[in-house]
Amino acid sequence: MKTNIPAILFLVSAVFFGCGSGQEGKQSQQNNETAEDLIKQTQCYVAIDGPDTAYLNLDSRADGKISGKLLIDFSEKPDNEGGLDGEFKGDTLYVNYTFTTGESKTIYKNPLAFLKDNNRLLLGVGEIESYLGKSYFKKGTAIDFERGRFKFDPIDCQDQKLK
Repeated sequence: MKTNIPAILFLVSAVFFGCGSGQEGKQSQQNNETAEDLIKQTQCYVAIDGPDTAYLNLDSRADGKISGKLLIDFSEKPDNEGGLDGEFKGDTLYVNYTFTTGESKTIYKNPLAFLKDNNRLLLGVGEIESYLGKSYFKKGTAIDFERGRFKFDPIDCQDQKLK
C-alpha cells in the first residue's frame, strides 16, 4: 500500500487549523468588546479642601474592576489630571493613578487608596515605595484616611467638571 505523506500532512493540518478557527472567532469577538460595554455603573464625586477642588468619576465594570478619571484643580499650582484603574478590597478602593501636571508632557503614576464611608470616599495618605519604576504603598504600614485632604461626596455626573 502506497502512502502519500504530503497529502496526509496537508489534511491533518487543515483539520487542525480548521477546528480552532471557530474558537478564534469567538475569542476575537470577546476581545472587541470595549470597556464601555462592560461598565455597570458610573459614579461621580467632588471634594473641596479650601481653595482646591477634586473631581472624581468612577466606572464600575462587570468584572469587578474600577476605572475612571481624577482631576485635582489646585488654586496655586498646576492641576493634576489623569486616569485611574484598580479594584475594591473590602471597603477600600486601591487604584493606580496615571496623570500629568499642568502643561507638562511628563506622565506620573502613583497609587491611591479611597476608603468607602457610607456614600463618601476618603482619600488616604500612606507611605509610598518604588521598586523597578513601580510605586506602591509600603507593606506593613497603615494608610491614614483621617489625614487625607480630600473627602469626596457624590454628585450628579452632569454637574461634574470631568467629561
